[in-house]
Amino acid sequence: MLDARNHQGKFGADYIRVLASAAGLNWSQDDVDLDGVDLCIKLPGRTPRGFSPRIDVQVKTVSTLQARHGLINFDGLNQRQFNKLAGADFTVPRYLFVVHVPRSAAHYADLNTSGLLLRHIGYYVSLSNLDTVASPDSGRRVRVKIPMSNILTATSLLELVIEQTPLPAG
Repeated sequence: MLDARNHQGKFGADYIRVLASAAGLNWSQDDVDLDGVDLCIKLPGRTPRGFSPRIDVQVKTVSTLQARHGLINFDGLNQRQFNKLAGADFTVPRYLFVVHVPRSAAHYADLNTSGLLLRHIGYYVSLSNLDTVASPDSGRRVRVKIPMSNILTATSLLELVIEQTPLPAG
């Protein structure tokens, strides 16, 4: 059985995989996380924005949300992790996905006659407009503010994949 920390993290990634599947998207995962990407999510095939548009995401989980004035204050990234998401110099757009999960794993999912319920909810934010930290220290945290309106759904995930891919030149 997984320890509580790994169980929570796995559930968060699985939550995103379920949304991707519901949106008709493919997801993949590198065999080793070397560059801060947990999942690659893409729309297979040719689109008006090119072939197989995709995004890369780092998935984090929290059992307690720190929300204030319509923003979630997320303190779960150290400076090195932050630098792997911040800035505009990525070929593939990157996002931080934060999944708010129940404190008890017994409440992660529930089944009833109307279907399967996954708890609680996921949020997204791009850090492309933020500068990286000079001389990052893995012992220091960076606070990221996530608009509470940035809710992850199958539809919003599909929109992130499609809309963040630049239109081809010409």
